[in-house]
Amino acid sequence: MILIIGPLYSGKKTYAKELMNWTDDQLAQYAVWDVQDLAAAHTNLEQLAEKLSENKVVIATEIGGGIVPIDPQQRHAREAAGRLTCLLAQKATTVIRVFCGIPTVLKGEVTL
Repeated sequence: MILIIGPLYSGKKTYAKELMNWTDDQLAQYAVWDVQDLAAAHTNLEQLAEKLSENKVVIATEIGGGIVPIDPQQRHAREAAGRLTCLLAQKATTVIRVFCGIPTVLKGEVTL
């Protein structure tokens, strides 16, 4: 599994399509994105990470930067998203961070 992370609107999906030479339909079939939104609703993040890692590409938006929310539910969601991303990074063969449309390999190597 390839994990692609980065800020909102940084070009993660576009990069995934180019990297894998996929169409929009193939991206929808073989990849999952916005996984950070799934974290808060799950009590077992390890199980969620295991299920998500069955996809060829997993895309997560970094949400931990900035001011810490005052709302406890928002803090919980942010914490769960960060923990899920860490679990996915452990399972991934390759981790790539896309920032301003520029990919940086953090783990493994890009081989197709």
